[in-house]
Amino acid sequence: MRSDIRAVFERDPAVKSIWEVLFCYPGLHAITMHHLAHWLYNRRFFFLARLVSHVSRFLTGIEIHPGAKIGEGFFIDHGMGVVIGETAEIGRNVTLYKGVVLGGTGKEKGKRHPTIGDDVVVSSNAVVLGSITVGDKCKIGAGAVVIRPVPPDCTVVGVPGRVVRQDGRRVQTGIDLDQVNLPDPVAEMLFCLQRDLNAMEQRLARLEG
Repeated sequence: MRSDIRAVFERDPAVKSIWEVLFCYPGLHAITMHHLAHWLYNRRFFFLARLVSHVSRFLTGIEIHPGAKIGEGFFIDHGMGVVIGETAEIGRNVTLYKGVVLGGTGKEKGKRHPTIGDDVVVSSNAVVLGSITVGDKCKIGAGAVVIRPVPPDCTVVGVPGRVVRQDGRRVQTGIDLDQVNLPDPVAEMLFCLQRDLNAMEQRLARLEG
């Protein structure tokens, strides 16, 4: 719990005091209750585990299945609508924002939810589906739908999710929480089309002249 509290202070500039964190952060409450639910789940008290999870969902708006494995330093910011499936595995120092779903794609048994590496940031309303792996130090843009594995040190945007940056520059030490200055492949394509159109108009004007 100490590492979870420290994660709040490190990643949320709005936090003012330890009391605020303890009493006013539903993400911390959900993680704390998940520790109990996961403990019960591992000892095969499945009904009690699901009951704790259900109460946590009611109180926080965050649904974490008791079977999910979560590493230290996990931070859920503005977590309403976050859903984490049964076989999801989350590494150390991962950050999720509002509406993130780590879900499955069908009724198959076994591993059917994502594995998230260390130091990953998943932005608001992003969806990661299936038994895929998102590598360490990745950033998933807001609203992205990720259905294929993502190598480490990548930025993913769009529907379906596309890797738009990989190893272009080594990720800085620590966690990069910038969700705004991400590449926009659609805007870049439109810019290229406009540039080519302007060049064609200028060439046509010279030929007509």
